[in-house]
Order: sequence, then structure tokens, then C-alpha cells
Amino acid sequence: MKRMILTSSSGVGLTYADRADMVIPFIYRFVSGPLPTPDHLIRYLGWREFRTLIDEMHWSDCVPVRQSPLIRRQDRAGALLWICENYAVDLIELWFDPEPNSQLQLIWILDYLRFRPSLTENLRLRHVDFSLRGADPAELRHRDVEQLDVAESDVEIATLAWEAYRAPTPELCAALLDRPLGKLSFLKPAMEDLLSELPSPVTGLGATETRLLELIASGRSRADELFRPGTPEVRVFDPWELGALLEGLAFGPVPAIAGLDGKLLTLDPDNTRGRNAAYRRSRLSLTEFGKAVLEGREDFRRHNPIRRWWGGTFLTSERLWRWDAENHALIAPD
Repeated sequence: MKRMILTSSSGVGLTYADRADMVIPFIYRFVSGPLPTPDHLIRYLGWREFRTLIDEMHWSDCVPVRQSPLIRRQDRAGALLWICENYAVDLIELWFDPEPNSQLQLIWILDYLRFRPSLTENLRLRHVDFSLRGADPAELRHRDVEQLDVAESDVEIATLAWEAYRAPTPELCAALLDRPLGKLSFLKPAMEDLLSELPSPVTGLGATETRLLELIASGRSRADELFRPGTPEVRVFDPWELGALLEGLAFGPVPAIAGLDGKLLTLDPDNTRGRNAAYRRSRLSLTEFGKAVLEGREDFRRHNPIRRWWGGTFLTSERLWRWDAENHALIAPD
């Protein structure tokens, strides 16, 4: 039996766990920045065209040759669906843990596969109720993880959720919280985490921004300490995305944070060494305004503009959706 595992970048350790003939980790970050266009995603999973767009990532780029004995090197430019069909893959396992970006990747790939009934019959969803990031491959090799059949209704829910996240407002995503989501049991808490990153109606901050201020208020003055895995105790953003949030809190017209190295304003986003050094030099503290925001006495967004993507929603000061976490309520722009 030929087995394939589809997973997120969190599950790259499965490559070395000897649980399948081939492990494909997907790299996309759907939780920050503009979403890739449908055409871009289709090219990513489709045939690699060497004549154009050769600098774009392709699904096969993340599959080491020595870890993919299932396919010949010359076929690695093929479409994912073509590989599955022509190499007679018997079982496709979906390993996506509860963190939000992984759940978004799960609904994306289920939506992509919905047009191939012959393949969806071979799909099995692993109930990964633990974090795959940093998991020991030796432990993963023998770990008992519940396997679930994927029904047509599960694929339909995934398509509905993916369309909701891509919509130009977060209304459809908020509505998902009030409906059953079948075997996609981690999708609802993941969507709640994502909605909590919309600005609060009181402070104007998302959950991660609030947590960053709390950590600084508690004495975490070193910026690099805030970027350690798991530190903010929210599951949405990676270290580079945390850096962008931190800069937004420090470099606005009325900053909530003092002490972040100003050179970050002029450094190229791809200058990893320079940006890391700037973060290490920084010694952070809350401004008086930052303290007032954290205490709920000021609204950060009343004084600082926002231009940021949340799924398919572009948040601006004039079109600012907010999330009331206490009442689980979406608040439309004024």
C-alpha cells in the first residue's frame, strides 16, 4: 500500500517518522498578509512551468528527494493530483494539528481535493490533538493517532469555511462558530483564535498585541525573548509576524511601546541578520499611553492607523471590524 501524508510546516518532523512513502508539508502562512490568489495556489499544487514563474515555490520544493522514494526525480515537477493518480497512491493521510494556520491549510487542501472524488475516497483525517511543531520523529513513528474517514459533508464544510475566510468581511467566519463542523473539530477554536486577533472594541488591540504588552509590563524588556516559540501563549503568529505586530505598537503616531530600535524602520524586511541584531539591542517598556491601553482606558486604534489583512478582509481605520471576545460578537465598522 502506498501512503502519502499531507501536513503543514508544523508537521515537517513526519518526514523522518517513516509513517508514509511520501510526506508533503505545505508552507503557506494564511494568518497574516494578503492571501495568495487562487491562481497562485493552483500553480503551487499544479504542474511546474519552467518557462514562466520559475522563482515561485512549488509543492515539491518542500519534499527532500531522499525522503520521497515514491516518485522519480523527473516527475517532481508534476501536479500533486497527477502524482496521486499516476503513482496509484492508496491512502492520503491529513496530519494537521490544532494551531490556526494548520487548520486553514487543512480546509484549503480539502477544498482543492473536492473535485477529485476518486482521491477523496482515499482520504483519512488524523485527529492530531497535540502540537506537531518540534515533535520528536521517533515518538511520532509509534504514536497512536486516531484515524477518521473523510465524508463528503466534511469536504463541504471545509469549502464553506475556506470561502468564509477568503471573504471580504469576517462575517461568515463569525457565523461558523454557531454551526456544527463535523469531524473538523479543531476548526472552531482555531477560528475563535483568529477572530480574537481583530481589534478589541475597548483597547483596539488583538489578542497577541495585548499579550505582547502584558509581557513587557511584567518585565520582559528584551524583544528577542518575546519571539521564543510559545512565549505569547497565543497560537496564531510566527516570530516574524510577531515582529511586525511589535513594530506596529512601537512606531505609530502614538506608540504604546518605547525602546524598539528605530533602525527597524529602514532595514530591508529580508535583512534577517540586521533585523535580529536590532531586536537584540532593543530594551522595551510601555509608554504611559501603552499602560492606559492595557488598562482599557485608551483605544489604540483611535490614535494609530491600521492597514492590515485578516484573511480576505483588509482592515483600515475607516473600515475597522472589531471582535468582542467576552460576548463572542463581531462589531461592524461605524
